[in-house]
Amino acid sequence: MRLFSTDNGLAREDEPGCLSVLDLPFEDIGALLRGPGIEAAHAASVLRRVDFVEVEVLAPVLRPGKVLIVGLNYSSHGDEALDMLASLGKTVSNLPTEPNFQVTAGSAVTATESPIVLPRIAPAQVDYEGELAVVIGSVAKDVSIENGWSHVAGLSVVNDVSARDIQKRAMAGDPVASIGVAKSFDSFAPFGPCLVTADEFGPAVDLRITTRVNGELRQNDRTGSLIHDIPSLIAYLSAFQTLEPGDVICTGTPAGAGIFSGRFLSPGDIVEVEIEGIGMLRNPVVAAR
Repeated sequence: MRLFSTDNGLAREDEPGCLSVLDLPFEDIGALLRGPGIEAAHAASVLRRVDFVEVEVLAPVLRPGKVLIVGLNYSSHGDEALDMLASLGKTVSNLPTEPNFQVTAGSAVTATESPIVLPRIAPAQVDYEGELAVVIGSVAKDVSIENGWSHVAGLSVVNDVSARDIQKRAMAGDPVASIGVAKSFDSFAPFGPCLVTADEFGPAVDLRITTRVNGELRQNDRTGSLIHDIPSLIAYLSAFQTLEPGDVICTGTPAGAGIFSGRFLSPGDIVEVEIEGIGMLRNPVVAAR
């Protein structure tokens, strides 16, 4: 099932290009997951059918309780990160054997077609990272890898945007900077356009993921290349924090982020992250007003 949060309420895409607005009293998919759960959307009656152009598509979960961002989870990205660290004189020879993650602000979430706003205090090195998003459907605490997938409501697309100058300060040991802060500016977590429910996939998700900036292909890989797969991530993260319905896990990005070529985002750019079987997340870039 393809499920959308819209300004008309929750909607299913029962046929291509047409949304069925559901008879459900929830403002977004997060509220649905915190209430009766995803099965209520399967069973819900239809109030009316509308074309996409008749509604505003919102982020699937407007304000996740937690956004957990996993780093260095594609070997291609890990290799380029090791090369960059070596160029800075840091002697790191291997990738971490456990998932590397940050917890970031739910207020960073924005919808497809909404602008990525370059912050006034850090506009110069804003970067994109296309990622597969996992939305948690049921409470997960200290779960096993074998049971990890059972806590997934569905999958979506996310752009893990970062202010790299702040991130680099944090990595250099600046006590007033952090990687989480670098990723938590308003609009730095474009998310959507929809949630595709877990029953459309299996634990071994292998989907093409691409990122384009102004039509130029920057990232191109498959989610089957994840070092730590989705059940493993859920098991690991749930040992640190209880994962709750509507929480979002950003599973990592492949090679090609702008930091490695010095090509950062500028006003007027268009960033498109697309994952096969889910859809395209498209966001313009604007300067702060």
